[in-house]
Amino acid sequence: MNCAGVLAVFQTPFGDDGDPDFATLARELDWMLHHGADGVVFGMVSEVLRLSSGERDAIAAEVCRVVAGRGPCVISVGAESTAVAIMHARSAEASGADALMATPPALHPVPEPELLRYFMAIASAVDVPLIVQDASGYVGTPLSVTLQATLQDELGDRVMFKPESPPVGPRLSELLEATGGRARVFEGNGGLHLIDSFRRGVVGTMPAGEVVWAVAALWRALRAGDFRGAYRIGGPLALLVSMQSSLDSYVAVEKYLLAQQGVFPSRYMRGPVGRALDPATCEEIDRLVDLLREATEAVAAQTRTD
Repeated sequence: MNCAGVLAVFQTPFGDDGDPDFATLARELDWMLHHGADGVVFGMVSEVLRLSSGERDAIAAEVCRVVAGRGPCVISVGAESTAVAIMHARSAEASGADALMATPPALHPVPEPELLRYFMAIASAVDVPLIVQDASGYVGTPLSVTLQATLQDELGDRVMFKPESPPVGPRLSELLEATGGRARVFEGNGGLHLIDSFRRGVVGTMPAGEVVWAVAALWRALRAGDFRGAYRIGGPLALLVSMQSSLDSYVAVEKYLLAQQGVFPSRYMRGPVGRALDPATCEEIDRLVDLLREATEAVAAQTRTD
């Protein structure tokens, strides 16, 4: 299945007992696909670092089951050891994942030859494509363009990239230049850099799913050449994403908005939690979402009249 377009990263809902809530998860996945997602992603803001290995594999299997045939299902398999990453990769492939995504180990700096072996080992353990994620905008250290270009040379069309290390735009262009334009790249900052990244040549975006209806409308506007409409949506979206400056703040805002829209019954995050939203922040989030809805609806109405 072709991995491109808007692939939304879902949040992991938890029940009153603190365990993953699979009924709410299925409802969330249906909601994201209904509101414009081309596929779904199990990623960093899915609180993957707060899940046990067993929970990660069980959630991946459930997501693949629920989404099967409705769009690409991408499963994050990055880990602190190559052996554990391979274990998750094989489990995800067996569950029906269309692609895998891997961050480098985050707890300590790893020399580039070791990182190359790590990513190559994951890719060699399975037959599905691998998306290499540089999540250093909020965790870990940046991946060099040289390393990513080497992976492109070694793996060809079996590898894709999600670079999130600032400055996002220039690094994206460097990667495309270093690979002769062959690299297939996703924007990965919640839509914050999507307009600029689209102009530079991305094949899609992997935003969190709480406002997927807006990011999908932005992507459609860009594909249609409606940059005026894209900037109209991109303004309030950028302000909203700018309020999310750490991994915990991403999760907190996204779960708040999923609860506000009736998708989640609660905003529960697994602790320890580094960021809680105060009332003033919630009020500003609500104002920005109202502006985002107005912009999205206005662009849709204009499209219908053209």
